[in-house]
Order: sequence, then structure tokens, then C-alpha cells
Amino acid sequence: MIMPRILVTGAAGFIGSNFVRLLLRKRTETDVIALDALTYAGNLESLTDCVGNPKYRFVRADICDADAVAPIFGEGLDAVVNFAAESHVDRSIMGAQEFVRTNVVGVQILLDLAREHGVGRFLQVSTDEVYGSLGPTGTFSEQTPIAPNSPYSASKAAADLLVRAYHVTFGVPTLITRCSNNYGPYQFPEKLIPLFVTNLLMGRKVPLYGDGLNVRDWIHVEDHCEGILTVLEKAQPGAVYNLGGNKELRNIEIVRHILSHLGQDESMIEYVKDRPGHDRRYAMDITRIQADLGWAPRVPFEKGLAETIDWYVAHEEWREHIRSGEYLTYYERQYGTGGVVGTDT
Repeated sequence: MIMPRILVTGAAGFIGSNFVRLLLRKRTETDVIALDALTYAGNLESLTDCVGNPKYRFVRADICDADAVAPIFGEGLDAVVNFAAESHVDRSIMGAQEFVRTNVVGVQILLDLAREHGVGRFLQVSTDEVYGSLGPTGTFSEQTPIAPNSPYSASKAAADLLVRAYHVTFGVPTLITRCSNNYGPYQFPEKLIPLFVTNLLMGRKVPLYGDGLNVRDWIHVEDHCEGILTVLEKAQPGAVYNLGGNKELRNIEIVRHILSHLGQDESMIEYVKDRPGHDRRYAMDITRIQADLGWAPRVPFEKGLAETIDWYVAHEEWREHIRSGEYLTYYERQYGTGGVVGTDT
């Protein structure tokens, strides 16, 4: 399915920037409009290698600002892939308002614009956290009832329900993907793997919640992005697909992998008080997408994690700009105060 123009929202975030890169590499006929509000976790430095590509254009805008986003829809879009979200659980526990604003109201605004302008496909990138928590056995399937346990996951679940409703009520050709924990390059260092790697590189201990036995299913970001592209191009409107890496690991096991790779021992672990409502275990059943669309994860975890750690080690400047906050001024330093960055500016 050829899509001449795709809008990617949340494009300067971890998964969004990797998806933009994938599109430019694999869909060379597609014009990619990368949109991001550049809040604290949006890092335009993660897209510097895309500048100069004639198929790439960056727009700084907030998905909650309909007046700012509407002109892009007015250009005619074949697809919207929405990564834009507040996504850090701890921050949602401290204050939920921004999560509701971006993750719910922002999605509603995008859906209204997609409906008004007849967008060919609208894909909402969701999370396994909307399903809640599992016991020691079992997996989440697409039929698992939604039962979120944090303000973050509740806001994502609300967005999923809006996406479903716009398809059923208005016929908007929507799709939803729900994925397990991602790892890979360009992840903001408030999440487990980049936080622990950067702490250790600075000689600091790693803060491990509770007993370290919470279980997550891990997938490399490139596999996730390939899965999203597969759903975008092949799935029937209205569909929901789970994506996962088929790699369940306890948090303590992740820490041990990182410590070993960096030549450190477990004396660098600092056990800290568990966060409220911390889900014990996630695990994804990806049978449906494998059977329907032929997608499966391909990056072996041990190889992918080693390459990810090495990426953070090698990209000291990227890490330092986040630590110092310099990344927050990158847009203004490079492009001034205008709203659009393209290859001709």
C-alpha cells in the first residue's frame, strides 16, 4: 500500500523518531511530516540525521492545538501515526492533568481532524499497560478486558476507547497497536534501561523498585516500528493488534545484564521503595498479528541490549545535552522561533 504523505506525531520521542527513520529508509516514495511539541521528552537532536532528506519535514506543534495542527491535515494526508503522549508512569502519579490533556484530549482533536479531512488511516500507538497486571501465568490477548492501574495507563485506555468509538460511530479508518516494553537507541533516560546505563556511566548507583521481580516483555524498538508499519499497511480498519518481543524478564535480570556488560557488580544496585500501583507482570500474546499479517520480532534480546548499551556509551554528547538541558534549546538554536523545519530552511 503506497502512502504518499504520512503525519507522524510525537516524532521527536523515542519510538516516534525511530519510526520516522524507518519510513525514510524503507518508504522512499513517502513524504514524512514529523510533528512534535518538544516538551521535556521530545528531543529534536534525535532527528538530526533526517535533516537534508527531501522527504522529511518537521513541524513544531502541540496536538492539543487544533489551529496549529489543522493546516497539515488540510494538505491531505494518507495516514496519521500517533505516538504523541505523556508516557512516564511516575510522572502521572505525581500529577495526571497533563496525561489527560495530551493522551485523551489530544487524541480526540486528531480524530476530529482525521474525520473532517478524510485521512486514509489513523493508527493509535498504545501500550500493554491498558490491560492492567498479570499473575505468574497467562498473557494479554486483544480480547483481554482493559483494566489500567495508573493514571498514565488509564489515559491511554481512554484514548483507545475514543479511537474505537470514532471508527464505529463515524467510520474513521482507525487502527490500534498495543506493545510491550521497548528498548533501543534514543530513549529518554527516565526509563529503566537508559536511566541505569547513564547512571552507571556517571558512577552512580541504579535505583531498582521494590524487590526487582516485576516482569516485563521486552522488544527492540526497531521490531516495534516494523510491526507498526505492517499494521498500518496491511490491517483492516477497526483492528487492534498486540506486539511484543516474546522475551519476559524480571527487572533484576535486566539490571544484571547491564551491570555485566559495563563491568560492574551488584553493589551498584540501590533498592528503593516501590511505586504505588506497580503492575507485577506483563506478557503479550502476539499470535494474532503473526497469523494475520506475518509479523514477528527478529532482534535477539541479548544482542539488541548489548548494542543499545554500546549506543549510549558512544553517544556521550547526546547524553550530556539531556543531562544539562541543552537539548531543550536545540530547536531555537538551529531554526529560530518559526513553526516549521524542512530541508529548505
